Order: sequence, then C-alpha cells, then structure tokens
Amino acid sequence: MLIAIGLAALVAIILLPTAWVRWTLARHGSERQDLPGTGGELAKHLIEYYQLAGVSVERTDEGDHYDPGSKTVRLRSNHFDGRSLSAAAVAAHEVGHAIQDARDERALRLRQTLARFASGTNKIAGWFFIAAPVLAILARTPAAFIALVAIGIALLAIDVIVNLVTLPVEFDASFGKALPILREGKYLKDSDLPAVKSVLRAAALTYVAAALLSLVNLARWVRLLR
Repeated sequence: MLIAIGLAALVAIILLPTAWVRWTLARHGSERQDLPGTGGELAKHLIEYYQLAGVSVERTDEGDHYDPGSKTVRLRSNHFDGRSLSAAAVAAHEVGHAIQDARDERALRLRQTLARFASGTNKIAGWFFIAAPVLAILARTPAAFIALVAIGIALLAIDVIVNLVTLPVEFDASFGKALPILREGKYLKDSDLPAVKSVLRAAALTYVAAALLSLVNLARWVRLLR
C-alpha cells in the first residue's frame, strides 16, 4: 500500500508541473483583438528594437524555444499567429533568451556548453541502460557491480546538472528580461500583468518536470550503492 502511494505521489510530482504549464498557457491563450499584434510580430519588433543582429523568427511544431546555433526564435503556431497574453509573454520570453545570447551571458553560455556535452553522453546512456541488465548479470564481483552503478550515476548526473543550470536561465528570460520589457515598454495593460506573470512563470518552469525526472532516475541508481 505504501509503495503504491509513494509511486502515485512520485508520478504526481513529475506530471503536475507539465499539466500546470499547459493549463496556464491555455487559460491565457484566448484571442485579444485589443492587443497591438501577434506573438510573432512582437518577437520581430523586439529583435529589431534590441538590435539583435542575425536573429530570426519562425513557426515550429517542436515547442517554443530559442536556438542559439541558428539564432532563431521559434514559436508554435498558436503563439506565432496568436494575439493573446500567452502569445505575447512566450514571444517575449524567447526573445529574452536571444538577448542573453547577444550579451554572451555566462549562465546561458554554461548551459549551452553542458547541453552540447550532454547530447553526446545521452547517446551513450541510451545504449548503456539498454545493456544494463546484461551487464549486471556479467558483473558478478562487487567491484564490477559498483563500477556499473557508478557509470549509470555519472551519465544521469550530467542530465541533472544541465536541468539545474537551465532553471535560472529560464527564470532570467522570464523575469529578468521579458517582464521588464512588456511592463516598461507598455506593450500590455497594467491589468494584464498578473496574468502575464503566470504565463512567464509557466514558461520558466517547462524544464521542472525534466529536472525532477532526472533527479528521480539518479536517486534510483544512487540507492543501488547502499
């Protein structure tokens, strides 16, 4: 019974942040004809206003994000073409990342360096965890078993570090960049700012579920050493 309750609580902890993010974006995703433009138009305007040379904006089906490699702000269709508080907030958030990149801010630079390293280790991890049951059988000595677990922990720890480093970068894009831009630029009414803060908080928390999942996976492997 306790195991079932623990598993249910674990699933809830991992899934609730994602569900809350989606609910918040949908809640403030209604079309607002009183807004001056779409999310895509706002992103293009901000890129021009902040003189972010070489940065472009395009639609995507892969989720809202900023790609430092191609210097592209990518927005889902409902945010690129939408005239809503969610569209405006998400567009400003992603342009916030472009501003971080243009200023060569240390946190984003560290995140990108770790992410590139993690992309390689993730491929190794994929094969490692598929082969782990077989390797566990072969690891008949305590030393071999400990080495196997240590490799698993090391591979998972990289993902944990990347996710933890990502969180402050996301919060800065939301509250260090996007919110001041929208508030001080008078792009939205003051009465809309509480809703926008909720959307920006949701945009910053998109990586929380991934961070929690990586921590859970890491904890499982650490437990094997006990």
